[in-house]
Amino acid sequence: MNQDAQAYWNEYWEDRDQPQSVSAWQFGDDPDYLARLVKDGIKTATCSGYIFYELENEPVPTTEDYSIILNSHDKPVAIIKTVEVTITPMNEVTEEFAIAEGEGDRTYQYWWKAHEKFFGNELNAIGRKFSEDMLLVCERFKVIDVKISKRSTLK
Repeated sequence: MNQDAQAYWNEYWEDRDQPQSVSAWQFGDDPDYLARLVKDGIKTATCSGYIFYELENEPVPTTEDYSIILNSHDKPVAIIKTVEVTITPMNEVTEEFAIAEGEGDRTYQYWWKAHEKFFGNELNAIGRKFSEDMLLVCERFKVIDVKISKRSTLK
């Protein structure tokens, strides 16, 4: 976690007990756009390829996790808490979940095309092929805080 993210995390929690499970990261191909959707309350879900957790030997997210969402300049913009995690084949992701990702025109068709392209490119980069039934780690989250100048407002 970078210094700005750590300072934001510490400022948010002040003297209260801080949760132990926190990470700082950017969303996908367009971090600024996706972070804005989170800040605006439109994006309440995200997904990632299960295979990448396996290959990188990373733990799958849990409902104990907090995340600091970063923009494209690695500056913190919000804190989210994971509230649900499921592992689902891509071709079984529901329309409701796809819409909760909040991207594009907020249709299942847009979600499918965007994710098929994204995962296809990511898998191709590591010598793997895209499959419609690839496992996805589907997360729902709630916004805990939005960074606004010096003080946050959603405490």
